[in-house]
Amino acid sequence: MKPNMNYSNLKNSYLFYNIAEKITAYSKMYSFKHIYKLGIGDVSLPLCSAVISALHSAVDEMAEKETFQGYVDECGAPFLREAIAEHYKKRGVFLKTDEVFVSSGASDELGDILDLFDKGNSALVIEPAYPAYLDANIIEGREIIRFNSSEKDGFAPYPDEKIKADIIYICSPNNPTGAVFTKDKLRAWVDYANKNESLILFDAAYEAFIEDEDIPHSIFEIEGARTCAIEICSLSKTAGFTGTRVGYTVIPAELERNGMSLNAMWVRNRTTKTNGISYILQKGAAAVFTDEGQRQIKDNIKVYKNNAKVIMNALDSVNIEYCGGKNAPYIWLKCPNKMKSWEFFDLLLNEIQVVGTPGAGFGENGEGYFRLTAFGDVADTAEASKRIMKLFGEKND
Repeated sequence: MKPNMNYSNLKNSYLFYNIAEKITAYSKMYSFKHIYKLGIGDVSLPLCSAVISALHSAVDEMAEKETFQGYVDECGAPFLREAIAEHYKKRGVFLKTDEVFVSSGASDELGDILDLFDKGNSALVIEPAYPAYLDANIIEGREIIRFNSSEKDGFAPYPDEKIKADIIYICSPNNPTGAVFTKDKLRAWVDYANKNESLILFDAAYEAFIEDEDIPHSIFEIEGARTCAIEICSLSKTAGFTGTRVGYTVIPAELERNGMSLNAMWVRNRTTKTNGISYILQKGAAAVFTDEGQRQIKDNIKVYKNNAKVIMNALDSVNIEYCGGKNAPYIWLKCPNKMKSWEFFDLLLNEIQVVGTPGAGFGENGEGYFRLTAFGDVADTAEASKRIMKLFGEKND
């Protein structure tokens, strides 16, 4: 037996594992000090009451013979697929129910979806990028094209016609930079993909944080996207499902390559490799798309968006440059005094007990940058922001 040798091409340890090790070591030395965690993008607010009620109701159904549920459709329960399609319709995107697939979350799906593509295909990753994009393709032995974004293009670049790629990763709002792709930029990528018979994997995990009306929530708001894009979304950050694990994927019926329907291929994949997502969790997820569920999750998102404002105000006060925060839960800041990312990490941890994520972990061009998340506890976010202001000195001092 020969193992998959591509694993040897991965970095020795995962970015967030490194961060956790540093925090653990620091906590052992200074157990009396509280650590203000603005690093990993995990939510801090509980599931909304509409979801909790639906989960309890579904559990009760499982206790009665008349309402007990066994296996569910591997591609998703019809009631949830319909609810998601109706949600898209409110934004002017019209989907058929069988174009929506329920998943166990965006992270799982972003890896699983690669089953649809030949390993000979190249993958274009716009960096700085969520590390899993890169790692999932390294594991498969796929050629990776690193496409750098920068301050000059707002970390949301246009395509380069000189570069040819088969699979294209676009995340908007972006993790880690908080940048968003305008309609004009997404239209350029859609045109590029259709021209080159490429396929866009559109990660829309943070779309609920968009507040500017002219910023697309979905790639399918762009004409032509149905023949070149797959959209992957999640309830993790939208509705606090990080520990509950429900997401969804949209694969249009007309999306074909070499005469093969990617929608039909994914049906075959799911019915072969999974038994679907728990009925109980899908009932909870469906509650997110009710009027009351939408109102409640938007209240939670307001809390996180206010956290972002608190962080941005602190950075403004000490003249630290950044992007993101407005339409995204991430703030991507430029390390002051030309510091390296991990150097800045150590400074914040050791001096003010604030934890963020070094930009170097998101690609080489992330060096010199740092990510802060708005998902932290409200009080911790406020205190961390005060400590940042004190450490770097307010402009007015």
